[in-house]
Amino acid sequence: MTSQTTIDATGPEGAAPKAPLESPPAAGLRGHPWLTLITVAVGVMMVALDGTIVAIANPAIQKDLGATFAQVQWITNGYFLALAVSLITAGKLGDRFGHRQTFLIGVTGFAAASGAIGLSHSIAAVVTFRVFQGLFGALLMPAALGLLRATFPAEKLNMAIGIWGMVIGASTAGGPILGGVLVEHVNWQSVFFINVPVGALALVLGVLILLDHRAENAPRSFDLPGIALLSGAMFCLVWALIKAPTWGWGDGKTWLFIGASAVLFAVFAFWETRVKEPLIPLGLFRSVPLSAGVVLMVLMAIAFMGGLFFVTFYLQNVHGMSPIDAGLHLLPLTGMMIVGSPLAGAAITKLGPRIPLAGGMAATAVAMYGMSTLKADTGSGVMSVWFALLGLGLAPVMVGATEVIVGNAPMELSGVAGGLQQAAMQIGGSLGTAVLGAVMASKVDSDLPGNWTGAGLPKLTPDQLDKASEAVQVGVAPVPKGVPEQIAAKITEVAHHTFITGMSLASLVAAGVAAVAVLVALLTKRGANAEAGAGVGHI
Repeated sequence: MTSQTTIDATGPEGAAPKAPLESPPAAGLRGHPWLTLITVAVGVMMVALDGTIVAIANPAIQKDLGATFAQVQWITNGYFLALAVSLITAGKLGDRFGHRQTFLIGVTGFAAASGAIGLSHSIAAVVTFRVFQGLFGALLMPAALGLLRATFPAEKLNMAIGIWGMVIGASTAGGPILGGVLVEHVNWQSVFFINVPVGALALVLGVLILLDHRAENAPRSFDLPGIALLSGAMFCLVWALIKAPTWGWGDGKTWLFIGASAVLFAVFAFWETRVKEPLIPLGLFRSVPLSAGVVLMVLMAIAFMGGLFFVTFYLQNVHGMSPIDAGLHLLPLTGMMIVGSPLAGAAITKLGPRIPLAGGMAATAVAMYGMSTLKADTGSGVMSVWFALLGLGLAPVMVGATEVIVGNAPMELSGVAGGLQQAAMQIGGSLGTAVLGAVMASKVDSDLPGNWTGAGLPKLTPDQLDKASEAVQVGVAPVPKGVPEQIAAKITEVAHHTFITGMSLASLVAAGVAAVAVLVALLTKRGANAEAGAGVGHI
């Protein structure tokens, strides 16, 4: 078997196109396309699983470590933010030093960071190592796609990317169920310890099977100012959204960080037009379908990740379910994403991406609206309908994103476009938990005092009200020890009612975001490169 890498087919400064770089011939298992797919799928599965498996463990982590609502958010936000900011940079590292080496380093670092989280005894340590997880996970994702593009021939590449995308979707959706089993029958630390043997397996397979591929004209410099500007802009934005409920939306500190984020984004965009090898070539966004695909991924992730964040607290703290029961109640979501992914792939192949993507986001909008109607006594059957519809709506977006974004990018920028697609999803996930978390916190802070007084409960001091609000934001009833049963029941009723009111508003915002995404999906189309891949050879 022979494979070729054509990551950049043009010479510098308009020079004549360079011939593709011939990869070393594969011997035995080394470089076998389908074994390569299995290998990278193990690593990618670990990263994608960790994006949602932690959601089911958040209540246990909060209780065990005494974390606040904002700190629990950073368990998710720190991971997604580090992953999102680093993805494109990591892709350039893979182009420069080889995707095989980058993948192996990412696998090793991710597993080590996971083990460190399991050994942590403070929320600060957990958040810190989650950031390291995100950084090493960023090395894995674009390297995996780069290896597939370099290994598979053109006529097989779309099938490989489809399976790769299905693994991500299934792992993302399956996280809550596996997390529920581990949290209930072992402990929350096991959610992270499980990555150690999985990472070891991916490392062994990678050493034995992966074949190195490098572009002839790989980047020789890195856009360090661009990395710093983008990281600073994202940090300021998410920090402002998380702290706004505490500071207040009218507070000067909130708008200082929002303003700083806007300035940094503007400076970043200006810098990218001047640097020789930019972090994100802005010329990519001249393609309306590609830009629409990126925006669609961000909006989808805001609705999905942000909504899932509250559902776990709703199931466990309001309905009183165990972690595993909460995971099983999300099985309709998981199952429909797994079943819907190949169906969506077939529909996109036949019809193009526009109709399936628009239909998928419309279904997501309806599902999020349905979730806004959930009450404390809503039955499992009604919940299952909305969860299943959400999974069915998300599947086309998960599967179709690579075709829309990468297919509409020039072949010489396809690697950057692939990293951009993944970065858009991670940024959307981080913004989703931050934005919807801010909506929830603001609603609870606004409604709790009136609901508390209206129930005839004893008046709270400002400090007591703040602590009660933090508890209610995650669905916990702030019942003091030794309180009579009748008073405890009233406090629980007020807490759950206030939480559900906040969750309903957050779900409506998510539904609105998904509705806007329907219009964005109508701007997508199959790209000129959708039928071509980087790899050319024989299987």
